[in-house]
Amino acid sequence: MFSRLRADIAAVKERDPAARSSFEILLLYSGLHAIMLHRPAHWCYRHQLYFAARFISQLARFTTGIEIHPGAKIGKGVFIDHGAGIVIGETAEVGDGCTLYQGVTLGGTGKHSGKRHPTLGKNVLVGSGAKVLGPFKIGDGCKIAANAVVLQPLEANSTAVGVPARVVRINGVKMPQEDMDQVHTPDPLSQEICRLVMKIEKLEKRIAELERQEEAI
Repeated sequence: MFSRLRADIAAVKERDPAARSSFEILLLYSGLHAIMLHRPAHWCYRHQLYFAARFISQLARFTTGIEIHPGAKIGKGVFIDHGAGIVIGETAEVGDGCTLYQGVTLGGTGKHSGKRHPTLGKNVLVGSGAKVLGPFKIGDGCKIAANAVVLQPLEANSTAVGVPARVVRINGVKMPQEDMDQVHTPDPLSQEICRLVMKIEKLEKRIAELERQEEAI
Protein backbone atom coordinates (compact mmCIF):
# COMPACT_ATOMS: atom_id res chain seq x y z
CA MET A 1 0.00 0.00 0.00
CA PHE A 2 2.76 2.43 0.93
CA SER A 3 4.76 1.64 -2.20
CA ARG A 4 1.71 2.50 -4.32
CA LEU A 5 1.21 5.71 -2.36
CA ARG A 6 4.84 6.72 -2.88
CA ALA A 7 4.48 6.01 -6.62
CA ASP A 8 1.30 8.11 -6.79
CA ILE A 9 2.94 11.03 -4.97
CA ALA A 10 6.01 10.78 -7.20
CA ALA A 11 3.75 10.89 -10.27
CA VAL A 12 2.21 14.15 -9.08
CA LYS A 13 5.62 15.71 -8.37
CA GLU A 14 6.89 14.64 -11.78
CA ARG A 15 3.91 15.87 -13.85
CA ASP A 16 2.61 18.90 -11.95
CA PRO A 17 5.01 21.88 -11.86
CA ALA A 18 2.79 23.52 -9.23
CA ALA A 19 3.50 20.74 -6.69
CA ARG A 20 6.04 21.94 -4.15
CA SER A 21 6.40 19.05 -1.71
CA SER A 22 5.21 15.54 -0.94
CA PHE A 23 3.54 16.84 2.22
CA GLU A 24 1.51 19.37 0.25
CA ILE A 25 0.47 16.71 -2.27
CA LEU A 26 -0.56 14.28 0.44
CA LEU A 27 -2.73 16.83 2.23
CA LEU A 28 -4.16 18.98 -0.55
CA TYR A 29 -4.44 17.05 -3.83
CA SER A 30 -7.99 15.74 -4.38
CA GLY A 31 -6.89 13.43 -7.20
CA LEU A 32 -4.51 11.66 -4.86
CA HIS A 33 -7.20 11.46 -2.18
CA ALA A 34 -9.61 9.83 -4.64
CA ILE A 35 -7.03 7.17 -5.52
CA MET A 36 -6.13 6.62 -1.86
CA LEU A 37 -9.78 5.99 -1.00
CA HIS A 38 -10.23 3.81 -4.05
CA ARG A 39 -7.61 1.32 -2.84
CA PRO A 40 -9.62 0.12 0.22
CA ALA A 41 -12.87 0.38 -1.74
CA HIS A 42 -11.45 -1.92 -4.42
CA TRP A 43 -10.21 -4.35 -1.73
CA CYS A 44 -13.73 -4.51 -0.28
CA TYR A 45 -15.19 -5.01 -3.75
CA ARG A 46 -12.85 -7.92 -4.52
CA HIS A 47 -13.86 -9.53 -1.22
CA GLN A 48 -17.59 -9.08 -2.01
CA LEU A 49 -18.08 -6.42 0.66
CA TYR A 50 -20.11 -4.43 -1.82
CA PHE A 51 -21.89 -2.07 0.58
CA ALA A 52 -18.64 -1.06 2.26
CA ALA A 53 -17.01 -0.63 -1.14
CA ARG A 54 -19.77 1.64 -2.40
CA PHE A 55 -19.83 3.58 0.85
CA ILE A 56 -16.13 4.38 0.56
CA SER A 57 -16.43 5.28 -3.13
CA GLN A 58 -19.38 7.60 -2.45
CA LEU A 59 -17.42 9.22 0.39
CA ALA A 60 -14.60 9.84 -2.06
CA ARG A 61 -17.04 11.29 -4.58
CA PHE A 62 -18.52 13.61 -1.95
CA THR A 63 -15.15 14.88 -0.76
CA THR A 64 -13.27 15.07 -4.08
CA GLY A 65 -15.85 15.36 -6.88
CA ILE A 66 -14.26 12.29 -8.50
CA GLU A 67 -16.32 9.14 -8.99
CA ILE A 68 -14.38 5.89 -9.31
CA HIS A 69 -16.44 2.72 -9.12
CA PRO A 70 -14.89 0.34 -6.56
CA GLY A 71 -14.70 -2.36 -9.22
CA ALA A 72 -12.39 -0.31 -11.46
CA LYS A 73 -8.70 -1.23 -11.58
CA ILE A 74 -6.25 1.65 -11.10
CA GLY A 75 -2.54 1.12 -11.66
CA LYS A 76 0.47 2.72 -9.94
CA GLY A 77 1.64 6.25 -10.59
CA VAL A 78 -1.73 7.42 -11.93
CA PHE A 79 -2.08 11.21 -11.84
CA ILE A 80 -5.55 12.77 -11.65
CA ASP A 81 -5.02 16.50 -12.21
CA HIS A 82 -7.73 18.81 -10.81
CA GLY A 83 -10.12 15.87 -11.15
CA ALA A 84 -13.55 17.49 -10.81
CA GLY A 85 -16.21 15.58 -12.72
CA ILE A 86 -14.13 12.51 -13.53
CA VAL A 87 -16.17 9.28 -13.82
CA ILE A 88 -14.55 5.83 -14.07
CA GLY A 89 -16.85 2.84 -14.58
CA GLU A 90 -16.94 -0.54 -12.89
CA THR A 91 -15.01 -2.58 -15.47
CA ALA A 92 -12.61 0.18 -16.49
CA GLU A 93 -8.86 -0.36 -16.14
CA VAL A 94 -6.30 2.43 -15.90
CA GLY A 95 -2.71 1.39 -16.49
CA ASP A 96 0.43 2.53 -14.69
CA GLY A 97 1.53 6.10 -15.28
CA CYS A 98 -1.70 7.38 -16.82
CA THR A 99 -2.76 11.03 -16.54
CA LEU A 100 -6.42 12.07 -16.40
CA TYR A 101 -7.62 15.66 -16.43
CA GLN A 102 -10.92 17.07 -15.17
CA GLY A 103 -14.20 15.96 -16.72
CA VAL A 104 -12.88 12.69 -18.16
CA THR A 105 -15.36 9.82 -18.50
CA LEU A 106 -14.31 6.19 -18.87
CA GLY A 107 -17.78 4.84 -19.51
CA GLY A 108 -19.86 2.15 -21.15
CA THR A 109 -22.25 2.29 -24.09
CA GLY A 110 -25.03 -0.03 -22.92
CA LYS A 111 -26.59 -2.04 -20.13
CA HIS A 112 -25.08 -5.42 -21.00
CA SER A 113 -23.13 -7.27 -18.32
CA GLY A 114 -19.46 -8.21 -18.37
CA LYS A 115 -16.69 -6.00 -19.67
CA ARG A 116 -18.28 -2.73 -20.80
CA HIS A 117 -15.74 -0.02 -19.98
CA PRO A 118 -12.39 0.84 -21.60
CA THR A 119 -8.91 -0.34 -20.68
CA LEU A 120 -6.14 2.25 -20.75
CA GLY A 121 -2.63 0.97 -21.31
CA LYS A 122 0.42 2.46 -19.62
CA ASN A 123 1.27 6.17 -19.76
CA VAL A 124 -1.96 7.22 -21.50
CA LEU A 125 -2.90 10.91 -21.31
CA VAL A 126 -6.60 11.84 -21.46
CA GLY A 127 -7.39 15.55 -21.85
CA SER A 128 -10.06 17.61 -20.12
CA GLY A 129 -13.64 16.62 -20.90
CA ALA A 130 -12.69 13.63 -23.07
CA LYS A 131 -14.99 10.59 -23.18
CA VAL A 132 -13.78 7.04 -23.79
CA LEU A 133 -16.85 4.85 -24.19
CA GLY A 134 -16.86 1.09 -24.68
CA PRO A 135 -15.06 -2.15 -23.80
CA PHE A 136 -11.92 -1.68 -25.89
CA LYS A 137 -8.20 -1.07 -25.39
CA ILE A 138 -6.34 2.22 -25.61
CA GLY A 139 -2.73 1.34 -26.36
CA ASP A 140 0.31 2.36 -24.31
CA GLY A 141 1.45 5.96 -24.68
CA CYS A 142 -1.70 7.25 -26.39
CA LYS A 143 -2.81 10.87 -26.12
CA ILE A 144 -6.49 11.81 -26.26
CA ALA A 145 -7.25 15.48 -26.83
CA ALA A 146 -9.58 17.58 -24.70
CA ASN A 147 -13.30 16.97 -25.37
CA ALA A 148 -12.60 14.10 -27.77
CA VAL A 149 -15.07 11.20 -27.86
CA VAL A 150 -13.29 7.88 -28.42
CA LEU A 151 -15.52 5.01 -29.56
CA GLN A 152 -12.99 2.50 -30.88
CA PRO A 153 -9.57 1.06 -29.97
CA LEU A 154 -6.37 3.05 -30.44
CA GLU A 155 -3.03 1.46 -31.22
CA ALA A 156 -0.03 2.34 -29.09
CA ASN A 157 1.42 5.87 -29.26
CA SER A 158 -1.56 7.30 -31.15
CA THR A 159 -2.93 10.82 -30.80
CA ALA A 160 -6.71 11.14 -31.21
CA VAL A 161 -8.81 14.29 -31.54
CA GLY A 162 -12.38 15.23 -32.41
CA VAL A 163 -15.96 13.95 -32.11
CA PRO A 164 -15.97 11.13 -32.88
CA ALA A 165 -12.22 10.89 -32.32
CA ARG A 166 -9.90 10.23 -35.24
CA VAL A 167 -6.19 9.41 -35.14
CA VAL A 168 -4.01 12.31 -36.30
CA ARG A 169 -0.58 10.99 -35.26
CA ILE A 170 1.03 7.61 -34.63
CA ASN A 171 4.52 7.50 -33.11
CA GLY A 172 4.77 11.24 -33.74
CA VAL A 173 4.10 10.89 -37.49
CA LYS A 174 1.19 12.96 -38.80
CA MET A 175 -1.48 10.86 -40.48
CA PRO A 176 -3.00 11.93 -43.82
CA GLN A 177 -6.53 13.27 -43.44
CA GLU A 178 -9.32 13.47 -45.97
CA ASP A 179 -10.06 16.97 -47.22
CA MET A 180 -12.97 18.54 -45.39
CA ASP A 181 -15.44 20.16 -47.81
CA GLN A 182 -16.84 23.06 -45.81
CA VAL A 183 -18.84 24.46 -48.76
CA HIS A 184 -20.78 21.54 -50.21
CA THR A 185 -21.68 19.82 -46.96
CA PRO A 186 -25.41 18.90 -47.08
CA ASP A 187 -27.66 20.99 -44.86
CA PRO A 188 -29.70 18.53 -42.74
CA LEU A 189 -32.46 21.12 -42.18
CA SER A 190 -32.98 21.74 -45.90
CA GLN A 191 -32.91 17.98 -46.56
CA GLU A 192 -35.65 17.44 -43.98
CA ILE A 193 -37.74 20.25 -45.50
CA CYS A 194 -37.41 18.64 -48.94
CA ARG A 195 -38.63 15.32 -47.56
CA LEU A 196 -41.63 17.03 -45.94
CA VAL A 197 -42.48 18.84 -49.19
CA MET A 198 -42.41 15.54 -51.09
CA LYS A 199 -44.74 13.95 -48.52
CA ILE A 200 -47.15 16.89 -48.75
CA GLU A 201 -47.23 16.62 -52.55
CA LYS A 202 -48.04 12.91 -52.33
CA LEU A 203 -50.81 13.57 -49.82
CA GLU A 204 -52.29 16.33 -52.00
CA LYS A 205 -52.33 13.99 -55.01
CA ARG A 206 -54.00 11.27 -52.96
CA ILE A 207 -56.65 13.70 -51.65
CA ALA A 208 -57.39 14.92 -55.17
CA GLU A 209 -57.73 11.31 -56.34
CA LEU A 210 -60.16 10.48 -53.53
CA GLU A 211 -62.23 13.58 -54.31
CA ARG A 212 -62.52 12.53 -57.96
CA GLN A 213 -63.62 9.06 -56.92
CA GLU A 214 -66.24 10.53 -54.59
CA GLU A 215 -67.62 12.80 -57.32
CA ALA A 216 -67.85 9.84 -59.72
CA ILE A 217 -70.00 7.94 -57.19
